[in-house]
Amino acid sequence: MFKHLKSIIIIAMVALVTICGATSCKSSGKMTKKEYKAKVEQATKDLNAILDGTTEWSLEEQQARVNEIKQVDFSKKNPEIMEMIDRAEAKIAREIAERDRLAEEQRLAEEQRLRELEEQNKPKTGLTEYFNMIANAKDVNTANGYIRDALKMFESPDAVVLILLNNYGDYDRPTTAQNYLNYIKDQKKVSVIVNDVIYNSDNKIKQLELKKK
Repeated sequence: MFKHLKSIIIIAMVALVTICGATSCKSSGKMTKKEYKAKVEQATKDLNAILDGTTEWSLEEQQARVNEIKQVDFSKKNPEIMEMIDRAEAKIAREIAERDRLAEEQRLAEEQRLRELEEQNKPKTGLTEYFNMIANAKDVNTANGYIRDALKMFESPDAVVLILLNNYGDYDRPTTAQNYLNYIKDQKKVSVIVNDVIYNSDNKIKQLELKKK
């Protein structure tokens, strides 16, 4: 009876030590050699894939994986993994910056394309229309606004304006774009038609020839 009781006590103590040991190991978060070796192999594999550009992960997923690897302290036994982590993070940062730069360039290019398309679709106002708008403006300020817009068609406010008086080649004294537009504003009428236009390389009016009606 005593012998059996002693055996039971010994078995109970062994079981208690085993349970306590297992609990202590689990609660401390320590890894077995096998687990650590597996993490080293997986970390090395994943970091090499990131550095070689052979992974299909997004840049954000790559960074998340690097952050996960950093949770394990490889500094003492595997310093080469720490060096790979630094290189991987630098590579990911460069690629994110380049991706964002290209995205910004594309955004700006698309905005420019839409602006140009909008400009192309705007109804164009010709010189004859501007002449009439200036002459028939309701007040001086409105006329001056039309003049400013019309001058955008010229290479400068001093662009030469010639006025053909008849079919014999007689011209009035040369004037400038700005002076003639102001003349129309003052006269409140248009007595000429566009006879010839010379453009510069930027498609701006360099010289304008008008003809008396």
